[in-house]
Amino acid sequence: MNHDERSGLLYLLAGIGLGVLIGAVLGLLFAPKSGEELRGELSQRIHDLSEKVRELAQQAYEKGGETVRNVRERVSRRAAGEEVAPEEA
Repeated sequence: MNHDERSGLLYLLAGIGLGVLIGAVLGLLFAPKSGEELRGELSQRIHDLSEKVRELAQQAYEKGGETVRNVRERVSRRAAGEEVAPEEA
């Protein structure tokens, strides 16, 4: 995964997170609930969303690290004169 792909993934995740957050806030604001209930539910949804975004960011970070390790290994193998299969390149 190159830098542009990672940036695109991060923008996608941020856009999805922002869209979900806006939708949740609007849904809660138009729901017939008391202020205290609304604030509690909004707080819980924001917490849940932040946890989900944190999990997705961790997965993206791990995938990026895995990709970097794979590329380094292939470069090292090529530098050592080993053949690298086209599907590995």
